Amino acid sequence: MNQRKFSTKQFVELALLVAVIVLLAFTPIGYIRTFGLEITLIVVPVTVGAVTLGPLLGAILGAVFGITSFIQCFGMSPFGTALLGINPFATFAVCVMPRVLMGWLTGLAYQRLKKSSPFQKIAVVIANLMGPLLNTFFFMGALALFFYHTEFIQEIADSLGAKNVLGFAVAFVGINGVVEAAACFVVGSAISKALQAALKTN
Repeated sequence: MNQRKFSTKQFVELALLVAVIVLLAFTPIGYIRTFGLEITLIVVPVTVGAVTLGPLLGAILGAVFGITSFIQCFGMSPFGTALLGINPFATFAVCVMPRVLMGWLTGLAYQRLKKSSPFQKIAVVIANLMGPLLNTFFFMGALALFFYHTEFIQEIADSLGAKNVLGFAVAFVGINGVVEAAACFVVGSAISKALQAALKTN
């Protein structure tokens, strides 16, 4: 992306991706439910934006994702509502900070990778895999930092048989996180490449 100015085209893409995030966040199409798994696709537009628009706008899209997650804590997400009742400030941090970091770092990683000869051709693919993985890593890190020692999370950890914070993170994410990363990776890579081609064409 041109670092001097944001073009009208880029702002239009940003607006469209923000609209997609909001649509996915507040409608059932933002989630894939199968075999008991709940896989969110909301990370896809953030990763796509980070790749095609750069780290700054990727961070802005991450913030939008995080804010929609925080809004869901007001009765739309039982887990989020429970966290909100314990500590609203920490809940906001857990919802927003990981997503901002994910968007920013994904965009930054892509910019570095596309300038590196060994990774130039697969930079989009790697960045779209990093997005969901970073989202999960930062979210679980923030959740553990702010809430691990609360009675609510300790009860969940006990029910999962987790003896420490690492065991809790692995058990809590489980296969759901792997499937989510794979789904976002495939969809995000395809969309990113298509958008890059469209922007170059136009």
